[in-house]
Amino acid sequence: MPNLWVDADACPKVAREIIVRAAERTATPTWFVANHAVPLPPSRWVKGLSVSQGFDAADNEIVERIQAGDLLITSDLPLALEAIERGARVMTSRGEALDANNIRARVQMRDFMETLRASGEHTGGPSGYSDSDRREFANALDRWLAKNPSY
Repeated sequence: MPNLWVDADACPKVAREIIVRAAERTATPTWFVANHAVPLPPSRWVKGLSVSQGFDAADNEIVERIQAGDLLITSDLPLALEAIERGARVMTSRGEALDANNIRARVQMRDFMETLRASGEHTGGPSGYSDSDRREFANALDRWLAKNPSY
């Protein structure tokens, strides 16, 4: 039975609500991992896992626990790379699939943009979470859950 893992430190509230509803509807074991308590409804299927404060503590916990075939929801590209290397599937909170074919190029672009920002260049950040992002994410999550039933 695949588990759903959520890098909850930066997961938008709207995406969190979509994940909770989907996990309940499909009886999918789901873990929200963060270095703070994440507000979640009481649930048999949805659990929060608070880890110690510290750089990448939540990421390290996810990497330690994730299994091949599980799904990770994150926008953290280095974490996504590690999960993919362990055989997990990865999706961003905007519904973008990250896999062995695209993750290394995405990590390299992230590192390049980080270098630009460190040199004082203003590169801007990601756009706000839109209604179309919400729809794309909900649809992508539903497709994954339909292909990977937990029952």
